[in-house]
This record gives sequence, structure tokens and C-alpha cells, in this order.
Amino acid sequence: MKFLTFVDLQRDKKQFSALLNRASQDDIEFIICAGNLSNITRDLQSFLEKCEQLGKKTYLISSSSEERKALETIQENFSNCINLDKKSLTVGDYVLCGYGGDNLTRDDSVFRKVAREWYSSHNNKKIVLVLNGPPYGTEVDKVGKDYLGNFDYRKFLDRIKPKLVICGHIIDNAGKMDKIESTRVINPGFEGMVIELP
Repeated sequence: MKFLTFVDLQRDKKQFSALLNRASQDDIEFIICAGNLSNITRDLQSFLEKCEQLGKKTYLISSSSEERKALETIQENFSNCINLDKKSLTVGDYVLCGYGGDNLTRDDSVFRKVAREWYSSHNNKKIVLVLNGPPYGTEVDKVGKDYLGNFDYRKFLDRIKPKLVICGHIIDNAGKMDKIESTRVINPGFEGMVIELP
């Protein structure tokens, strides 16, 4: 399974064109956007139209309450653009679990509820966890000497041990990666990363 993932694009049209060009190549099966595709929904419609025209599935989560609401409404018109926010979907041998809308909160009671459902449904499966904000205590949430990530995300990571965590929100950490036991944690940034999973 090979896909392109990115986060924190913030309406950068030139970079978006470069990402779509890479995603159009035959080796890429689908796209994952971990939030901040637009900037409070501006240009979201036109970006989704371009994703739709690509003819490959694009899985998206939100980065704010405004973007979450817009994705729920706009995405109804695009069969290739899949709202992954608070949902899980089986893709090949993996389960994609998505949760967006983060503002670098330390804890999240809504996520805990969603995570309990995922744990009961998908325990011992190969999981790709897609978050907007980072889990606590990794290189992707470290700023200076401080860790700014979410404690609940980290607890879920430690408990269910996903194969991969994709997150962003801390733009200075774009391109950084870490490994927590068997789990890879990445911030693909707005330039994106191509990920291949067996």
C-alpha cells in the first residue's frame, strides 16, 4: 500500500498543484490529508474539486470546527473525497482512523469516546491513525524543551499500537518523524511524504 500524505497546506495553491502532480503518478493509490487543507474553509471547494478530478480517493480530516462543518457539507458532492473525521475505514489490510479539529489541546473527552469504539472494533488490527494535532512526548510535538501534544492521543497510541500515526499542526516540525516502540509517528508537512506500508 503506497500513498501520499500531507498536512498544514494552508491554501498554498502552488504546493497543492505539486502534491496533485505527485499523487497522479501510477504508484500512488490514494491521498491522506491530516487537516489544514484550507484556511478556515477558504478555497476548500476548489481544492476538493481538484482532488475529485484526480480519480483517486482522498481521505481528509478537519483542523477546526469551521472546516469540520464545511467538509461534512461539501464532501457530499464528491465521491472520491472521503471525510475521515471521527470515522474508521478499512483500506486494503489496514484500518484508517481519523480525528481532526485540534488546537493543541492536552486532553480531549470526545476523542476518548471515539477511541474506545475504535479499540473495541479494531484491536489487534493494523491501524493508521490520522490526527490533526500530535500525540504527547514525541519529536513531532516537541518545541524547544517542551512537549505540546495531546495526552489522550498518546494513551491511545500506547494502548493500541498503530502501525503509523500521521499528524501536524506544529508547522515548525514539518518533516519530523519519531518511533514509539513499533509505531512510526510522522508530521508530513505541507510538502508531503510518500508512505509505503507492507
